[in-house]
Amino acid sequence: MALIKGNFIDNIGRVYGIYTGGFIAFIILMAILEQMGVGADTIGILFVAFTIAIYALIGWLSRTMEVDAYYVAGRQVPAVYNGMATAADWMSGASFVALAGGVYFGGYGYMAFIIGWTGGYVLVNSLMAPYLRKFGCYTVPDFIGTRYGGNLARLCAVIVLVVASFTYVTAQINATGTIAARALHIPFEVGVWFGLLGILLCSMLGGMRAVTWTQVAQYIVLIIAYLVPVIWMSNTQGFGIIPHFSYGGAASRMAELEALYTLSPPAEAVPGLSVLTTPHTGPVGDLAEWKFVTLALCMMAGTASLPHILMRYFTTPSVRSARKSVAWSLLFIFLLYFTAPALATLTKLQLLDPNLPTAIIGKSIEEVQNLAWIQNWSSVGFLAVVDQNGDGILQLNEFFMRPDIVVLATPEIAGLPYVISGLVAAGGMAAAMSTADGLLLAIANALSHDLYYKIIDPKADTAVRLVVARVLLVIIGAAAALIASLQLTGILGAVAWAFCFACSGLFFPLVLGVWWKRANMPGAVAGMIFGFVAGSAYLYYVYTGGTPWMGIDHLRFGIVGMAVSLVAMVAVTLMTAEPDEETKRMVDETRVPTGPAILAAKH
Repeated sequence: MALIKGNFIDNIGRVYGIYTGGFIAFIILMAILEQMGVGADTIGILFVAFTIAIYALIGWLSRTMEVDAYYVAGRQVPAVYNGMATAADWMSGASFVALAGGVYFGGYGYMAFIIGWTGGYVLVNSLMAPYLRKFGCYTVPDFIGTRYGGNLARLCAVIVLVVASFTYVTAQINATGTIAARALHIPFEVGVWFGLLGILLCSMLGGMRAVTWTQVAQYIVLIIAYLVPVIWMSNTQGFGIIPHFSYGGAASRMAELEALYTLSPPAEAVPGLSVLTTPHTGPVGDLAEWKFVTLALCMMAGTASLPHILMRYFTTPSVRSARKSVAWSLLFIFLLYFTAPALATLTKLQLLDPNLPTAIIGKSIEEVQNLAWIQNWSSVGFLAVVDQNGDGILQLNEFFMRPDIVVLATPEIAGLPYVISGLVAAGGMAAAMSTADGLLLAIANALSHDLYYKIIDPKADTAVRLVVARVLLVIIGAAAALIASLQLTGILGAVAWAFCFACSGLFFPLVLGVWWKRANMPGAVAGMIFGFVAGSAYLYYVYTGGTPWMGIDHLRFGIVGMAVSLVAMVAVTLMTAEPDEETKRMVDETRVPTGPAILAAKH
């Protein structure tokens, strides 16, 4: 290994450069095998198996028994690589697999997810990340417990964290099951357990250190996998190789085709699948603008409250690195989010525009049902073609598809070589696994560090704490896989719930903990309990058939939770005693970027 001298951090650029080159060489090898006649199924299996094996190898090489390496990767992750890891942590199955599908079926309204998720990083950068890094905590409840004092505040933060992160992780394991079912031709219920196995291989032995270095590797895979098919489709359709600035013509063409085919509901719905009934551009329905704004607000505040994202900034060497890392995160995330609307538009055009050879709307039902990609996705229950009016011609409202498969099916819809399908499957698996790794680690760390070590057994030695963390990782992962296999909601819906849970309980206690010295423990506890309970109760009300208040449905219940949380926290704080002078000085020091961290390196 003459190319690599010294430790890993000194050679990190070279290591990931070699990794990227090796992955591109693997793609070329798969393309050659496809040309030599190797079957599509074999190529898909090789893509998924090869990438998971690489992640597992990184996880094994990063194994550790040191507390700060397990919880915060030794606080030595350079800003740019933490930005890549954060982007992978952030761009989950929802972003990679489901976001473009949401825009495909929901049109303009689903752009609120992109606005909210991106805008949330402005809040993270300006209100949270640098200050939490200065604090020197291991977990988000660690900050809450130390800032406000007492185990009650810490316990409340742990409960909110577990509920929000567990909801989120079920969506990610759902995504891994969807991909595994298609790529490996196994039932979805088996696919979720396969996905869980891959996730645990990456995170169980090395904690945050292993998750960080696998997430960097996963980002490289997922961004290549997301960009290649979009650029390919755009070039084929005549919009150039950078569609982000030129696909306006495609959106205009979509409006013409929607008028031609008409957007109407099906005669009979197919459970779990959707048809296209929403215009691609422009607000639809009552309170459309209000719904857009409230959804974006929930996603923004949720972004700034989700523990698995905030804890990524605990791993940088300094406060300055944490701030730079947020900027890098935004750049890497921007590359995917800026591409998602173009992907949804171009994919829809591939199916609807009769001038393109891949269009299926308006063709005979028999011809469409004989297409290989239609048969493949139908065989796993993710797609259906039903001649409901009996005319033998496929109408727009007779083509049913699960929104979560739009990105995964795009290469086949566009008639691209199967090697691109395998690449996208590997990218989707990387996205879902990277986020699930971070979420499971956030839950296990909070339970092992904040609940077990700080509350139940403060004298526990390092080995016991790490064993507890690993056992919890397996138990929580198994529970999430079990819930995911029940398919209670779609990927995007579950993710929206997670954001709303997080912002209902944690947003104001975190923000005011940094920016309001007067905030005290009773106020923070009231904010977490009342906000979380009010948001959850409202979710139960609307999800069980209650009439939404001012259009605030189950995707936006965080608006109710945050409002109650703010009022409760401010009111109770003002009615109770001020924090002591030591606590106030601690808050002042938190806002100073230089100097030592508030908490000791090992606590």
